[in-house]
Amino acid sequence: VEGHAPSILAAPAAPTAAPEREKTRQCGGALSWRAMEENEAVSKEQPQPYNPLDQTRLGESIVAALIDQPCVPLPPPRRFRGAGLYALYYQGDFPAYAPISSASCDTPIYVGKAEPSGRRIGLRGIGTESRLYSRIRKHADSIDNATNLARDDFRCRYLLVGDIWIPLGETLLIERFRPLWNVAVEGFGLNDPGSRRHGGDRSDWDEIHPGRPWRDKMRRKREPEEILDSIRRHLDERSD
Repeated sequence: VEGHAPSILAAPAAPTAAPEREKTRQCGGALSWRAMEENEAVSKEQPQPYNPLDQTRLGESIVAALIDQPCVPLPPPRRFRGAGLYALYYQGDFPAYAPISSASCDTPIYVGKAEPSGRRIGLRGIGTESRLYSRIRKHADSIDNATNLARDDFRCRYLLVGDIWIPLGETLLIERFRPLWNVAVEGFGLNDPGSRRHGGDRSDWDEIHPGRPWRDKMRRKREPEEILDSIRRHLDERSD
């Protein structure tokens, strides 16, 4: 006989199995695969309940409260008690800072915090120490020392904040504004490094703003033009 008869040893062709999802439908299950997929898609798109106590939202409310404060001279005209957050603004004619120089206090050049010492301050951020004022005052002194900056070209905002929220508020301020002296020009907030560290690297801020007493006791780390290039790149990125 021509041709080959099917072998009796050959395994019979397996019946085409219905997809599991189809089986579920055929079995009349309470919840089909299609329904499960639809429920999963809905759950992914479902808006999450608003939580007013969410840590990030609380931090954002602190940032908004700071921005709502009046823009005052640097330092503020009257000493006050407490700890909290602050933002400094520039409105002078230093060429590299022209893109952010504004009398309307739009873009901070620096933001920072002053925390209470120990546990003397409660949630209201009011204590017997003038931590926030003293911090801002120290910055004013640094600017006074600089030979190419003028204190009258700066303004500030400040906000008394409960001590547990101060670090979060500062982090969100830096993330939101990416201030020039926080991100691209390091060293503005430094204290005198002390005689044991004299001879170390000079900060970028001290390199382009000479005048602080310890500046000439430190060695140059970056050329001024390199720092100015960093400033230009940072401001260009902000404008994109």
